[in-house]
Amino acid sequence: MAHVLVVEDEPNLRVLLGRLLTNAGHRVTAAADGSSALQSAQSEAPDLVILDLMLPDLTGEEVLHALLTAQPATRVLVLSAVTEVDRRVGVFDCGAADFVAKPFGNSEFLARVRARLRGEAPTTPNTVARFMSGPDFQLDLQHRELLMGDQRIELPQREFVLLAHLLHRRGEVCTRQELLADVWGIDFDPRTNLVDVYVQRLRSKLSANSIETVRSVGYRLVAR
Repeated sequence: MAHVLVVEDEPNLRVLLGRLLTNAGHRVTAAADGSSALQSAQSEAPDLVILDLMLPDLTGEEVLHALLTAQPATRVLVLSAVTEVDRRVGVFDCGAADFVAKPFGNSEFLARVRARLRGEAPTTPNTVARFMSGPDFQLDLQHRELLMGDQRIELPQREFVLLAHLLHRRGEVCTRQELLADVWGIDFDPRTNLVDVYVQRLRSKLSANSIETVRSVGYRLVAR
């Protein structure tokens, strides 16, 4: 059973989300505004936050920033009717784990919740190995750090998730569409070079040629 914090100012939708999550076996805390959400998250860190962007006191982005500043491992699924592509992509840059557009299907919403709860944020060393090994580096899953010899490099959340995904698929080609869906949760074409930008950021921190470009397809972490 996971603890899910629902941050939604529309009462009927807040009740619906609570019922869906409760019926799926989760424990739910609900908040109608950003301030209440931050207080709830501080008193008991949730396993997942469902966050609307349009709140009466703070913007969703402000809440997202505050949540991740206090607890960087917090998984946040943004649930919003916002249609601006730049704003939707922006929440991923801020550290959101997923974005589900309103209106949404109940089954899709619950599937996204399941995916985020089982996947992206690093788990504790008691449940999985703490480190993932690359060709000449290690990824510290607990501290979100890249280990290059004696050097420790703290990775921003999205770079960390991208590198972990490439490590899981080491030696295999990951398409840009796959990376957008699995790393950013984007199931639409943002018409940006988002994946390429983040791969370049990782390349600047890794050894040369650690990430190969597969022309017109995507990227592959070398298997050596």
